[in-house]
Amino acid sequence: MRATRRSLIAGLPFLTLADARAQRAPGQFRFGLSAFPPSVQAWANTGTAAATVKLLIHRGLLSYDTAGKLRGELAEAWSNEGAATWVFRLRPNAVFQNGDPVTAADIRWNLEQMAAERSTAFYRNEMQGIERIETPDERTVRITMKTPVATLPYWMASYHMGMVSRRSTPQQQIGAGPFILRGQERGTFMDLAAFDRYYKPGLPRLKDIRIIAYADETLRVAALQAGDVDLIEYVPWQSMAGIEADSRLTLDAVFGPFMYLVFNATRGPLADARVRRAIAHAIRRDDIVKAAFFGRGAPLEGLPIAPQSEFFDAELARGWHFDPALARRLLAEAGVAGGFTTSILATAQYGMHKDTAEVVQQSLAAIGIQAELRLPDWATRVNLGNRGQYEIAVQGTATDNNDPDGISNLVDGSLSPSYVRSLGLRVPALEEAMAAARAEFDPARRKVLYRDAQRIALQEVPICGLAWRSQGYAMPKTVTGFRNMPGALSFFSGITLEETAIAG
Repeated sequence: MRATRRSLIAGLPFLTLADARAQRAPGQFRFGLSAFPPSVQAWANTGTAAATVKLLIHRGLLSYDTAGKLRGELAEAWSNEGAATWVFRLRPNAVFQNGDPVTAADIRWNLEQMAAERSTAFYRNEMQGIERIETPDERTVRITMKTPVATLPYWMASYHMGMVSRRSTPQQQIGAGPFILRGQERGTFMDLAAFDRYYKPGLPRLKDIRIIAYADETLRVAALQAGDVDLIEYVPWQSMAGIEADSRLTLDAVFGPFMYLVFNATRGPLADARVRRAIAHAIRRDDIVKAAFFGRGAPLEGLPIAPQSEFFDAELARGWHFDPALARRLLAEAGVAGGFTTSILATAQYGMHKDTAEVVQQSLAAIGIQAELRLPDWATRVNLGNRGQYEIAVQGTATDNNDPDGISNLVDGSLSPSYVRSLGLRVPALEEAMAAARAEFDPARRKVLYRDAQRIALQEVPICGLAWRSQGYAMPKTVTGFRNMPGALSFFSGITLEETAIAG
């Protein structure tokens, strides 16, 4: 049955607020986001909803094309001079949204601010690896690292590396992206307008975007079906088949994002790697794929290196296979043969998080670990994670890029605390292996180093992989130009909104 606006409102009387906030201005494109961003600070990690908005407002030195290949943004070209130095040549026509040109001095200032002692930038530790930044002219930035970094261009393509004007304030950051944030109703919507001096001629194609928060995934789909929005993210897995069957709509889904566990290793049994390994072997991952993703996923029994990657190792990918007998033996070795009580932090705002947490809870109960579920809203869950107020937490994400180095942000305990990483969990041997691979320009040698890193991770369990998942966007067939980026880059898909248009 085709959903109508009137039938949806009649069936869902609490849709009144969504109806009011979805009033369309002439020519306005509306995007149903899964959460209202806690913050759109350029350098902070506050979730994927925030990342989408950041990709509208900000641009970094580099980004990715729709095939997943690196491309220039504020930098039109880049190259390495020796193993430790990278040179970026800036575009001549890039300006910030206050009209000031983007200069080499601006880029240096941004990188220095990210690396500063009190910085909360997600890439703070990486930027502290810079030995010096040279700006021989207004369009040239030369970055010399303390150690060789073959993957530095991937860092510069992250949506956490947007460059802002030095005239920015914490309350108003001035980006160089295709859209300007014009206004918002906190918790409900954000209005963005096209920046008429964006450095790519003819872009953006849209003139006005309203980002509308539909935290309830059923309402998000209903809004799309009723024509209240033109694009939605996080298509619920139970709704994918229905959208595929609707001749008016398009589902664009890719494999790449995944679910995993992080641990608070500062105290109690979870500080013991044997306990974490027991947990890793106790979980029925097939049940997660069925319960949370309606079969649109696959078990993840090792570090999240995609099967299509040249660095994938099939044997190591099954390192945390389901083996409850082994899990019990590991608990006994760790001195907690009778199990223990703990808690699992997740969120009820995303069904996949809640369903995953419930399967993990049931799996742990089978080996004697009794875990209480904590299911706050998403913003609270992020804040609790960033403050380390959890014991075990369910997390879903994608790596920062399709190179295994993107896993570093999830497993490197030397980095600044973040809800995406375990708390207080340092594995020096793993950090060293990842650093060695990062410094290696020869792919064959890097492959050996990444294998070493995987073997260490399987023993120490800095995170616990759970399941790959299909990640979907949906839109009417009248929408063109928007693309779900491949693999780990799915969360970068907001960048294609600069090329998006809608007919009619």
